[in-house]
Amino acid sequence: MQSLVGNLSQRIPRDLALGVVLGFALSLSVTPLVRRYFWSRKRQLAKSERGDCAPQSTQGDEILNGVLGLIGNTPLIRINSLSDALGVEILGKCEFLNPGGSVKDRVALRIIEDAEKAGILYPNTGSRIFEGTVGSTGISLAMIAKARGYEATIIMPDDVAAEKSRTLEGLGARVEKVRPASIVDKKQFVNLAKKRALEFDQKDKRKTNGVAPIQDGCQQEPPVTTDETRARGFFADQFENLSNYNAHFDGTGPEIWRQTGGRIDAFVSGAGEYIRPMGTGGTIAGIGAYLKKMTDKVRVVLADPEGSGLYNKEKVKHGVMYNKTESEGTRRRHQVDTVVEGIGINRLTSNFELALPHIDDACRISDAEAVSMSRYLVHHDGLFLGSSSACNLVACVCLAKQLGQGSGKTIVTILCDSGNRHYSKCRNDDYLRAANIPIDMSIIEDMLIDSPSDSS
Repeated sequence: MQSLVGNLSQRIPRDLALGVVLGFALSLSVTPLVRRYFWSRKRQLAKSERGDCAPQSTQGDEILNGVLGLIGNTPLIRINSLSDALGVEILGKCEFLNPGGSVKDRVALRIIEDAEKAGILYPNTGSRIFEGTVGSTGISLAMIAKARGYEATIIMPDDVAAEKSRTLEGLGARVEKVRPASIVDKKQFVNLAKKRALEFDQKDKRKTNGVAPIQDGCQQEPPVTTDETRARGFFADQFENLSNYNAHFDGTGPEIWRQTGGRIDAFVSGAGEYIRPMGTGGTIAGIGAYLKKMTDKVRVVLADPEGSGLYNKEKVKHGVMYNKTESEGTRRRHQVDTVVEGIGINRLTSNFELALPHIDDACRISDAEAVSMSRYLVHHDGLFLGSSSACNLVACVCLAKQLGQGSGKTIVTILCDSGNRHYSKCRNDDYLRAANIPIDMSIIEDMLIDSPSDSS
């Protein structure tokens, strides 16, 4: 008995010490996990209080419903070279990864969906969609039209990059090329698209609702047609159709807010797609309005190319719709000639009017700067982007310098399309030399090291 008590008296202190050591070691390993859990939980609660959401999952782990399921939810990437050089976070929304290759996929899909909901379009009825465009919207409409059961007719200026018209034809669209003209001209490509849609619609009405055909000397009963079965001509009207704005207010804007976790200081965008500026304004209007709804601290900045009058318009800058290229003796062959296709314009559209209350500033971008940025991004980031994306990123650099280099601010922009649609113009050195546009990457390199300057 005495030996048993002696053994116990020796083991208890040893076991107690061992227990203390094990308990201390366990607390060291568990405490960080507990702390991390409560920190993560606290951050989730804070985000939910200010209306944030976790980023939506990408599409890689899902089975999608055809090509239309690929539209939207594009990634947001850091532009490393520019961000590191300026001490800010410049992020690009990769809209060139949409199946049609541009941000316009969102707009085209929303236009068609809204028309179907309104009973204007019915699939697989022989209906045809008409649009006047410099390319990207037409490509998106042609792709989605085929997927939805429609045909497409695209009317475009005859000096738009040739690869765009070839893509349209490859997608089965009927392409009509016309000489560039002012919007007040009946032969301007947008006006012609509207006219062609009306002609198609009236032609089908006469065919289905006119006098019954005569066969074998007997008049036959006319075919019974309804709105659901009659082929229609539909004018997409991307410039004035507010489905354009809504596609970005309901889609692209919320995606950017989620992907940044609500931490965004500025948004930069052109007024549409770029070598002649011809934008609708839907992108900057829809995204700008959504971000301003979430926080009034975010700055919305317009990137506008040479030849466009938006830079001067109303609260954006000087209150007039004018550009110095319009002055007597300086006007070029086309009023809005530039090496950037699809953004900027010299008239107010319904979509851009919705952007005016939200735009805080504007940056005028030259052709030389856009071309230089397109080359710089390939050399430093491996990004082969279109001229509109390059223009947006030049504006990001200007804005970053205004905010202060090294400020750590987050600036988001749209990477509209890739360089694949710009081989014959912005990516064509012979074309650029003939247009007296320098091909000089040092323009951007100097901009990144120069002291802050006025963006105008």
